[in-house]
Amino acid sequence: MASCGGCCGSNVKFEGLSSDYKRRLWTVIALNAGMFIVETAGGHLAGSKALQADALDFLGDALTYGITLAAIGATVAIRAKAALFKGFTLFVMGLWVFGSTAYHVIVLDVPRAELMSAIGFLALCANVSSVLLLMKYRDGDANVRSVWLCSRNDAIGNVAVMVAAGAVWLTVSKWPDLIVAALMAGLFLSSAFQILRQSLAELRAPVGVTAE
Repeated sequence: MASCGGCCGSNVKFEGLSSDYKRRLWTVIALNAGMFIVETAGGHLAGSKALQADALDFLGDALTYGITLAAIGATVAIRAKAALFKGFTLFVMGLWVFGSTAYHVIVLDVPRAELMSAIGFLALCANVSSVLLLMKYRDGDANVRSVWLCSRNDAIGNVAVMVAAGAVWLTVSKWPDLIVAALMAGLFLSSAFQILRQSLAELRAPVGVTAE
């Protein structure tokens, strides 16, 4: 029987051993892969760094969710190492967005706010759907929790993109877009540290003991 990470008073972490969880995860993977394509094209057309950063996050999520599926049912060490890899990937992604944003401060033209807003709303709908699908399984081992954190980041990021679009329209400036891209990079780094910390704790924990 699958562990129940959400049970009251239980220290056992949900490990993903649920057919319902796997079905939801496949749906979320499909949503992320589709939105990566949409936002990559839209970010290029709109000239939006925030949209491009969010598109990269969608791609990273689709790939890491695939790793999550592959690791379900494996040993604690393998699941923790999979989460460790995902945390490292998210960390590198955050650094890339920071560096790319800094580089484009001078290069970028003012983004097209109306296109940013439209694509940002579409991405928000996809991300809110993902969050609702995974809400039931938000607590679990590092492998499962990393999925929840990435989905939550996506939803927050898309709200930020829409705020940036409104600010770009009001100010006729590229700065709101660049600031949001930088803030999203910070969110990636923060989540990466959470995932890395939990996965390392699970790797160090004695066999049969769940790390808090």
